[in-house]
Amino acid sequence: MFELDRDSPSHPRSEIIAPGKTQDDWKRFAERLTPGGEAHLWAEAFDSFLLGRLRSRYLKPIRIIRETGGMEGEGFTIVSIQCALIEFLAAIRAGKNYRHRNPQGPYEYSASRDLFVKFLFQTAPFSNFFSEADAGEYYSNVRCALLHEARTKDGWIIWVNGSVPVDCQKKVIYRDKFQSVIESYVEDYGLNLTKEASLQEAFLRKFNDLAA
Repeated sequence: MFELDRDSPSHPRSEIIAPGKTQDDWKRFAERLTPGGEAHLWAEAFDSFLLGRLRSRYLKPIRIIRETGGMEGEGFTIVSIQCALIEFLAAIRAGKNYRHRNPQGPYEYSASRDLFVKFLFQTAPFSNFFSEADAGEYYSNVRCALLHEARTKDGWIIWVNGSVPVDCQKKVIYRDKFQSVIESYVEDYGLNLTKEASLQEAFLRKFNDLAA
């Protein structure tokens, strides 16, 4: 989303990529970041850019729906947002960027299945609840069914809460518990980002693309 500069109607302003942060803000800040560099700078990158983006675009909207909903089907909206969020978190972790056509090299993709499925069955804490087969079924019958047809398929249902985030044998998503697991992952990722060079390299690839 762009706004036009009043002094130069044909020149778009820098895009907002997190609350109070533009593409230009990221480009300036990224000059201070190096993989393996100072932990406090990576903590600031996480808090100011990624967490701010996640809170404003995903976490807060989900919370508002949960708090104001009347249990009349809003679980479909919540899980749809969760699926979009999972793909974004997977892309950040891998440092991969979406290209609709002609993805180039190992860090671009046009089909999300592999990225989504691997993230669920290979990344804690999601890997505690998904096998590779389960993750594939979740992608097809929950993620794709919701985003393309506004429904779940093959017997999958959405409930409000339970003792686990998802029961792949019973095909039940407990959307509030699942949200707690997502938020726990985000918190752990932020801590790991301050000390793992591979995550830092991937973070730079993703945010450099978002700010391009």
